[in-house]
Amino acid sequence: MHLTRKNSVRSMIAVAAMLPLVAMGMVGDLIDPDLPEYKAASGVSGNIKSIGSDTMNNLMTLWGEEYRRYYPSVKVEVEGKGSSTAPPALIEGQSTFGPMSRAMKSSEVDKFEAAKGYEPVAVRAAIDCLAVYVHKDCPLEEITIEQITEVFSVSGSDMTWGDLGVTDAEYKNRPVNLYGRNSASGTYGYFKKIGLQGNDFKASVKEQPGSSAVVQAVTNDQFGIGYSGIGYKTAGVKALAAAYEGDEMVAASAENAYSGEYPLARFLYLYVNADPRFGIQDPLRAEFLKLVFSKQGQEIVVKDGYFPVTSSIAREDLELLKIPAEF
Repeated sequence: MHLTRKNSVRSMIAVAAMLPLVAMGMVGDLIDPDLPEYKAASGVSGNIKSIGSDTMNNLMTLWGEEYRRYYPSVKVEVEGKGSSTAPPALIEGQSTFGPMSRAMKSSEVDKFEAAKGYEPVAVRAAIDCLAVYVHKDCPLEEITIEQITEVFSVSGSDMTWGDLGVTDAEYKNRPVNLYGRNSASGTYGYFKKIGLQGNDFKASVKEQPGSSAVVQAVTNDQFGIGYSGIGYKTAGVKALAAAYEGDEMVAASAENAYSGEYPLARFLYLYVNADPRFGIQDPLRAEFLKLVFSKQGQEIVVKDGYFPVTSSIAREDLELLKIPAEF
């Protein structure tokens, strides 16, 4: 479920469904026209509790606000302390949805299945490019996955900007200051698996409490480098183009995520507790997911800086949960 060399997003999604969006020149208008308009339903009440990914905090909050426009009596609470908090919350019945910026580990799935008798369902709610950020004035423009591994992981020595090819006199001999997420974060786990190629992080990486905190730290540190979702990009930082050594460098853009060329593209998931025999029957959860996969829901994805899924992905995931939808 993660991106690997050459397979990239192609191994994760039905990229054939993505490519028409790019081919038709719709990168500037990313919303799939086949996604339905959301319409309010009857019989929706209750409380929604989201526990999981910090990366998805804004998305869950914005989806919750939109949901309450249709159902003002519904209470929506969002708690984002990291993707690793999602599985136990779902198992223990503390949450309605478990947003995760990485796929569940096999050990997490096993624990869920041991408790419930079936596996959790992963809903592919949005697409993100995990970006490597430097200060806006930094002369570096691109980085290879192999350089990322050397910079951030114990497999490489402490590095200067000159080691990354920066010849600017102000930077050349200055050490590279590292910023990242804590180990509870799905972004931490995904970056370790792909960016660090499975190696451990250096002890010198300054762990930040959230995605926006990483970007803010790099904004405040001229010699800093960090990683965070593309939705957290600000004017104070620059997202580096990236590729495996020997491949053409590509930007962290929608087109390159959809084509599979950007090596750090990923799905953002909503995990749910749903018995596959019955799917999701309760209107509270079903209507929330229908909203997520509507034009309105995916417009929120774009407004928050991420990339929308296509109608084919939306249809597939709703059908998996036995949620009827109009496509």
